[in-house]
Amino acid sequence: MNVGFISLGCSKNLIDTETIIGKFHKNKFNIVNDEKQADIIVINTCGFIDAAKEEAINTILEMAEYKKQKCKYLVVIGCLVQRYYEELKKALPEVDLFIKLDEYDKFWNKIEDLVEKNTKYEIKIKREDKITKIPQMPMFSEQEFLDRIITTGKNYAYLKIGEGCSNRCTYCAIPYIRGPFVSRKEEEILKEAEELAKKGIKEIIVIAQDTTKYGIDLYGESKLAELLEKLSNIEGIKWIRFLYSYPEGITDQLIDVVVKNKKIAKYFDIPIQHISDQILKKMNRKTNKEQIENLLKKIQNKIPDVTLRTSLIVGFPGETKEQFEELKKFVETAKFDKLGVFQYSKEDGTPAAKLPNQIHGNTKKSRYNQIMKIQQEVSRKKLKTKLDKQYEILIEDISFDGKYYIGRTMQDAPEIDGLVYIANNSEHKKENKINKFKKCKITKISDYDLIAEFI
Repeated sequence: MNVGFISLGCSKNLIDTETIIGKFHKNKFNIVNDEKQADIIVINTCGFIDAAKEEAINTILEMAEYKKQKCKYLVVIGCLVQRYYEELKKALPEVDLFIKLDEYDKFWNKIEDLVEKNTKYEIKIKREDKITKIPQMPMFSEQEFLDRIITTGKNYAYLKIGEGCSNRCTYCAIPYIRGPFVSRKEEEILKEAEELAKKGIKEIIVIAQDTTKYGIDLYGESKLAELLEKLSNIEGIKWIRFLYSYPEGITDQLIDVVVKNKKIAKYFDIPIQHISDQILKKMNRKTNKEQIENLLKKIQNKIPDVTLRTSLIVGFPGETKEQFEELKKFVETAKFDKLGVFQYSKEDGTPAAKLPNQIHGNTKKSRYNQIMKIQQEVSRKKLKTKLDKQYEILIEDISFDGKYYIGRTMQDAPEIDGLVYIANNSEHKKENKINKFKKCKITKISDYDLIAEFI
């Protein structure tokens, strides 16, 4: 049978999808990229914020249309299912099988029951378990991680080092969906990384909900810095980056590893969410304004060419005009290289959903636009400093008209950061440069991307 997959949401979710593709591949199913050709369609959903939920529902309804043609079974998995299983089952009879995150260890049994017995799989859960209890998620086994099918191309792959989150930010439903933070064993992570290197993967992107928490549950202290060092010793891996490092967990040891190790990108992704002490306290964040500003200064002093990325939330309940102005001023002065903004989403069962003074949607949208306008100008000024400089570029694609190669510098994470477009002049057309590292000189800039020429 042909199986097609759609993966929604974050890169952590994508690893789950890749692992499940590996299960189907191992059991001799044929993996297809075109949903029209699929006998089984598997949708991995996100349930993080309202926009993600809406996207997931629309995708399910769209894929349900294919059941009128070739598709026999529609399977829906992931965070949305974990969170709203009973509601989804009632609302979407088109779906043949819903599988929650805490049932992934029984995943293949459910697929076999569906396909071989041609029956819908009934799951009994108590309604009160949905959000009031924090589940303990089963982790995929070492072999399941090793069997996963990489879907991100030949150059990079994500490496999940932990599952869940224990930070309990008041706006976030992740602990209720994926449970507390659980680290993978170091030897399993290194073995998976070695296998990725053997497959030709050049860049490892280390991820977890908060990578700085890695090892605390297993070893009594954060082991992220040591893990990065050990990953750098793997032959064939050229670039390593780690994402989602919460500010309170960034130690001098971690900064020093980034300074000294040439394989590790001088790149810190630090979700700070806000800068007002009052808002940070309401969010149950573990740092305040002074600590955040001191951390940024420390990193920039130790690594002058560092790339800093952050994420912010505007419109958190009770956010005053003065607190928002404080945030705007901070964005202007902090000068992050990369910055993402979320409009606060009121999530069922989270403490922040019960707070008074919820902000109107139009106000949230206005505040979002104001921050993004400031950041656009900051970004342009940052990119101007790269003009006439030389960078090693990982070439990953070519434009449809063949005029430009498309790649990234070590300071740009795939999917979320800018690209480099390198003119494919006549003297370069003889060599296929895709999947190779090439020295380039930056000649022009756009709002978020760079234009370059080969050296």
